Amino acid sequence: MPATNLRERYQLTLPTEVRAALHVVPGDRIDFQIGADGEVRVRGLKTIPADQAWFWTKEWQEGEREVNEDIAAGRMIRFHSVEEMDAWLDAQVADA
Repeated sequence: MPATNLRERYQLTLPTEVRAALHVVPGDRIDFQIGADGEVRVRGLKTIPADQAWFWTKEWQEGEREVNEDIAAGRMIRFHSVEEMDAWLDAQVADA
C-alpha cells in the first residue's frame, strides 16, 4: 500500500502509484470527500476549458464510444486521400 509522510506545513507528495490512479499532473485539483465514518475518499479533478465542454457532454461521449466500437470491429473504410473519399461519397449518393 503506498504511503507518504506529512511535512511540517501539512504538505505531502503523492506516491507515483497514487498519482497514476488519480490521473493527476501538477496543476490539477484534488477533491477530498469525508464520509460519516471518517473515511476519506480522494479523487483527481481536471479543469475543462469552456470552449471544449461540448466534447464531454453525455451525447458526444456516447458517440465517441460508438465510433471506437466500430473501429475496433473493423466497421470502417480507410481513404488515402480526400479525393478518394469524395469519389466514394459521390458513388454512394448516385446509388441511393
